[in-house]
Amino acid sequence: MEGGVVVRQPLLHEQLVVLAAPTQAWSGSDGQIRAGRPELHGVFHADVRVLSEARLTIDGVEPEVIATAAAGVGTVRVVGLARGLDGPGADPTTRIDLERTVTPGRMRERLTLSSAATGVVRATVRVHLAADLLAMDLVKRGATGDPLVPTRTVAGLRWAGSGAAAGGIGIRVRAPRALIDLGDPAAPTLVWTVSAEPGLPAELEWELECEDAAGVVRAARTAANGTSDPVRSPLPWSTPTVDAWDRRLPELLDRSLDDVAGLLMSSAQAPDETFLAAGAPWFFTLFGRDSIWAARMMLPLGTELAGGTLRTLAAFQGRVVDRDTGEEPGKILHEVRRAPTGAGRTLLPPLYYGSIDATPLWVCLLADAWRWGLPEAEVAALLPAAERALDWMVRYGDADGDGFLEYDSDGRGLANQGWKDSGDSVRWRDGGLATPAIALVEVQGYAHEAALAGADLLAAFGRPGPDRWRDWAAELATRFRDAYWVSDSRGPYPAIALDVRKRPVDSVASNMAHLLGTGLLNADEERAIADRVGGAALDSGYGLRTLAVGSGGYWPLSYHGGAVWPHDTAIAVHGLARAGFGEVAARLGDGLVRAAPAFDFRLPELFAGDAAAEVSRPVPYPASCRPQAWAATAAVAILQARLGLTADVPNGVVRVRPAGAGPLSVSGLRLGTEDLAVSVDGHGGVEVRAPAGFRVDGPAGSRVAGPGGT
Repeated sequence: MEGGVVVRQPLLHEQLVVLAAPTQAWSGSDGQIRAGRPELHGVFHADVRVLSEARLTIDGVEPEVIATAAAGVGTVRVVGLARGLDGPGADPTTRIDLERTVTPGRMRERLTLSSAATGVVRATVRVHLAADLLAMDLVKRGATGDPLVPTRTVAGLRWAGSGAAAGGIGIRVRAPRALIDLGDPAAPTLVWTVSAEPGLPAELEWELECEDAAGVVRAARTAANGTSDPVRSPLPWSTPTVDAWDRRLPELLDRSLDDVAGLLMSSAQAPDETFLAAGAPWFFTLFGRDSIWAARMMLPLGTELAGGTLRTLAAFQGRVVDRDTGEEPGKILHEVRRAPTGAGRTLLPPLYYGSIDATPLWVCLLADAWRWGLPEAEVAALLPAAERALDWMVRYGDADGDGFLEYDSDGRGLANQGWKDSGDSVRWRDGGLATPAIALVEVQGYAHEAALAGADLLAAFGRPGPDRWRDWAAELATRFRDAYWVSDSRGPYPAIALDVRKRPVDSVASNMAHLLGTGLLNADEERAIADRVGGAALDSGYGLRTLAVGSGGYWPLSYHGGAVWPHDTAIAVHGLARAGFGEVAARLGDGLVRAAPAFDFRLPELFAGDAAAEVSRPVPYPASCRPQAWAATAAVAILQARLGLTADVPNGVVRVRPAGAGPLSVSGLRLGTEDLAVSVDGHGGVEVRAPAGFRVDGPAGSRVAGPGGT
């Protein structure tokens, strides 16, 4: 509630979205963009709603929509009927096809009125427009804006914004052959009078173009000629060919890669580098944690995205101590915005560093990218930033010197600063909220992995300090074992966090799965966690619940207290595979594949944690963002886990340990810039085509089709 008014976030789950970062268009499922809806409608560019209405009528009546379908990256097609123009008989004879295409900074609509009626069909086509140039943050809080009055231009119409949030934003609308009706100056209408007959449809077009002089994020320049159109530009990853017994897996992968293409962007701070925006609509910008995880999951398809993400975040790496923004020397930021976001105590500055995990995760990404073939010169150039990040873990991440990384928001910014960043995400088993300062369980795993990975990097490149970080990691593992493990009737498990009094917060949560494969645990501890995440209390059958059934505060529609997040499941799948629990990894990954058709193979940010045994299809979380970078890249993590694929390019080794049922063949994977292909026959047989000079470590009887040895 704000100012006595109940504020509700717009719903998203049934809305139609088409995008190419940093521009996105949201409409009803019929393609209509209507002002004043409780659901999200509008065209947005760089955190500003630039168009609040674009509503189509034929002779004053909205078309009756019969089909909607994506048509590749950045395009959607909507087919509707104009039955008021039909002739006699049962068959519809007049239809309207709308093709909406979004490229960075532009939206184009092509309208085709076609008819099978005898004789000529004449109609008046109108597109009703409105623009409020309202900040995305206000839209998210359910606010509405007053429509602004445009100015006439030679080519059409222009709106311009003012104020901190929309300053520098402007839009132009061009509509060839249209009349512009300004009877209501704040609600202009594009008007065409058209005629159609069999074989001679009427075709119309109008276009919106955004201007953003003050943008902090921008379209990615991914082609040598500088174009930013994701349809035409070469992308910084390969597109693999997958042949699987379960056809849902390749379909999920194809749709996911289309989605991440629409999320590719760059920043004003590092305009020549690319990264993935966290997600649409609310997080269409650089997020440290999200962008890192998304790049990490994409590594089997190439290292270019990881390199761009690492360099972009290094450009923002903290240099000073600033309590208002959370900046500290060596720290990796949380998010970048054009203006402050939020309200009250959660008002966040445009450059905000309130993340406890992004800094160790940055080091983990650098090490993984190196192992997957990021060129040595690029790795070497980033090592000073890695050393600063490692130093941050000890000097600032562990503020009280107890040997664990913790956070306390001190009333500024986000109350919780891990990936579960809602205010009620860290609970005791009875449902009570933990008191900060909070030392999250998964962050200790990230820190341990970062210390060991950092040590490997420093040693490989002849820099001082590797022994220091190996010793620090060993001491952390000992401290962790003593502090975090608790028990219930099923046995021991790690608590979600330590609270301000260093007590283990004993809820059973998905966070523990993030420890797998980090090196923090011994074999028995990893097995205990694998048993937990593979059990019915956490495994919904459609993915991993964030909080176990039976826990205090559990609710299947709770954002971080029972819902399923695909990226969370994918991290668990990745860790299980690395730790040697391939069958559990495959089962969890198959749950996401099973859920995918319910969302047209576009996995959302999250969905409800109802059990697959109780519902025939997953229940949507109605405010879930989509596409979301780390939800989309989960498809690559699932594929990697099914193959049991890891790489060590510096030492010329590829490891393959397949898990899961059925044959699977994948080509178009990458080891650096070299191709890699893996085929699994479903009966234990593996064939690997690796680049020259690589040794393949696979199951007994593996065949190497390329020049590598077994």
